[in-house]
Amino acid sequence: MPRNNTRRTGSTPKEAATKAAPAPAASVLDFVTPTELVDLPSRGRFYSEDHPLHNKETVEIRYMTAKDEDILTSQTLLKKGVALERLMQNILVDKSVNPATLLSGDRNAILVGARITGYGPKYKANVGCPSCGDTAESSFDLSDLEAIETSEEEQQRLNVSMTENTTFITTLPLTGVAAEFRLLTGADERVITQNVQKKRNKNVLDGSLSTQFSRAVLALNDETDRATIQKFMLMMPARDARHLRSAFQAVTPNVDLAQDFECSACGYEQQMEVPLTADFFWPDR
Repeated sequence: MPRNNTRRTGSTPKEAATKAAPAPAASVLDFVTPTELVDLPSRGRFYSEDHPLHNKETVEIRYMTAKDEDILTSQTLLKKGVALERLMQNILVDKSVNPATLLSGDRNAILVGARITGYGPKYKANVGCPSCGDTAESSFDLSDLEAIETSEEEQQRLNVSMTENTTFITTLPLTGVAAEFRLLTGADERVITQNVQKKRNKNVLDGSLSTQFSRAVLALNDETDRATIQKFMLMMPARDARHLRSAFQAVTPNVDLAQDFECSACGYEQQMEVPLTADFFWPDR
């Protein structure tokens, strides 16, 4: 004889079965990849009003995944020099942000942030001692890296002023030429790297500094012809080149990638920069 579940539990057999059913197990695919806010060295001050990072002090990135590791090991992407570019496209939460338009310092901050989410802040790399030539493993702590603030005092000393278009003007001390320049972006970095690599393949002096100047300088005494600017960059007196390089550094927000290095073999000490290459994301290989 069937039991009277209604009298015993106060519910119908159907209701009792419903209450007794276990909750469905959560799918492993329900995991939500966490995100992180990265402080921008530029604080968004040098982007145009129509740029998604205009006046934004942070940008949101998601943690690196196995798919991102596949990008960093793709021989095709590595040969084309776009592996890091593709990585940034993937991890930026706001897809309206084009990595090629990001200022160099902001890109560096994003790459450091991505590396920390993927493998932690400790980074070990083989470093050659500039003094004795001995190569040994050195450890860097990426959590100690800080933003380099633009120096108003240095800008005044170098007579650098910002225009309404977020470009900069300085007068070169020897030639007296007024040079207008802008901050470099990811697109500029890629062109400079490609040009340098082409020259190295042909055993020609790479000219990375003059190439950088040619990309950044927009006008010389209001002269905007690109061929004229490129020729001047090659012929520019060393004193003017040094002044222009210092002016770049004074207005460029960036991440301070230098950390203390001490050679275990000879005791030599100096500041070493952490290289932001694709190998930067592979601590164990």
